[in-house]
Amino acid sequence: MTGLLKLAATFWIIFVACCSAAYAQQQVVGAPPEASNMKLVGSNDLQARSAYQPTIHHQGDRWIAYIGHHGGTDDIPSPVNPLTERAEPNGTSIVDVTDPAKPKYLAHIPGQEGKYEGGGAQMVRVCDGKALPKGDPNAVYMLRTFGGEAHEVWNVAVPEKPVLVSRIAGGLKDTHKNWWECDTGIAFLVSGAPDWRTRRMTQVYDLSDPANPKKIRDFGLPGQEPGSTGAVPTELHGPISTGPDGNRVYFGYGTNKGGFIQIVDREKLLKGPAEPTAENLRLPEVSRLAMSAFNGAHTTFPMLKMPIAEFAKDKDGKSRDIMMVVDEAILNECAEPRQMVWFADVTVENRPMMISSYTVPEASGNFCQRGGRFGSHSSNESMAPVYYKKMVFIAFFNAGVRALDIRDPYHPVEVGFFIPSITKATDKRCVTIDGKDRCKVAIQTNNVETDDRGYIYIVDRANTGLHILELTGPARAVAGLP
Repeated sequence: MTGLLKLAATFWIIFVACCSAAYAQQQVVGAPPEASNMKLVGSNDLQARSAYQPTIHHQGDRWIAYIGHHGGTDDIPSPVNPLTERAEPNGTSIVDVTDPAKPKYLAHIPGQEGKYEGGGAQMVRVCDGKALPKGDPNAVYMLRTFGGEAHEVWNVAVPEKPVLVSRIAGGLKDTHKNWWECDTGIAFLVSGAPDWRTRRMTQVYDLSDPANPKKIRDFGLPGQEPGSTGAVPTELHGPISTGPDGNRVYFGYGTNKGGFIQIVDREKLLKGPAEPTAENLRLPEVSRLAMSAFNGAHTTFPMLKMPIAEFAKDKDGKSRDIMMVVDEAILNECAEPRQMVWFADVTVENRPMMISSYTVPEASGNFCQRGGRFGSHSSNESMAPVYYKKMVFIAFFNAGVRALDIRDPYHPVEVGFFIPSITKATDKRCVTIDGKDRCKVAIQTNNVETDDRGYIYIVDRANTGLHILELTGPARAVAGLP
């Protein structure tokens, strides 16, 4: 009997140890953040609204953060705005981050009524009127989505008092991740045109005069256009343009499966025949890279003419055109293939090839068991010199934000991370087990952006707000920061 008791005790110790390890890093309110070579500078709760895209804009002697939001939740479909004392559908938050240690909430512009992906105003881009060819030089224009229904432009020259300028392309099936060239005014709007066969495609507009939007054309993959037949190709997620100098637009299709990367000749896109026939849609395409059925393309971030130290003595190819591709995890608790970060060499445009990848090691935080999504979602998109072609920052949901040294894109290296603490406002994330919901609370770092000063801004999908960070230790040296 004694031997059996000892054996049972041994098994119990092993069981407890295994379970303790699995749940050791389950987040609890009041626990400190987890961090390496990054530290918290300041934060704002964003009125406990689920957040998507942050854009940081230098306006005069101020730095202003414009933050898009998803729709509300079942429990709180329209949070109360303390500035107006009214319940307002999630829309756009405007926050003064001039002093990053003391961000000040200035205004909230309500978005479309709805919950989760069905409302809000997720996307936001900002251009100075003096930069746009036909803009009011005294204006600062904010382009945003209005739920899935339309796009809007607001004048935010006085951030505390935004004014609607125009509404673009109403009656849409959906919207998403837009791109706006401030020097030309050309906007690539992710839309769901009612007559197209896909939820998301591209509508190209001339917004050089935001008060008078002019449509240039619709664009998408052959098979998505009106009147086509057969299987419908993967829907668009978002584009990034290099403008007239680079003459390329990089499109990412898909979310967590069946993705495509498409390289497009910008001039042919803008000046080619606009009628959406299969032939006309193929005309601007330079090349296309199909991804695995396991992965999509949320972000396609170009880093052209990158000097590669390892190739410095080679006769050819000392610099390479690199594109970073970020997938999006969409299912809780790892109920899908791992969504991660990929680097492609697109120097030879008609032969793009993947050269490396990155993911957070799951065992480093038992992330599949923490709750919510684990995997990549997005990267910073600022091309300011402080980080461009040196470091990138990846939003990784319950693994927080990850800082990567990408000076050698063939061998990206993580050099820092920050996982914010949860709060009482952090919303639960559930999975269904045997017909019953099992819910956990975990941080869900959704998007990230940087400013020219080197601060890093992350926002949370689960209502935990905005966190402003800075690099510390060896990570600062990677970016050349003092």
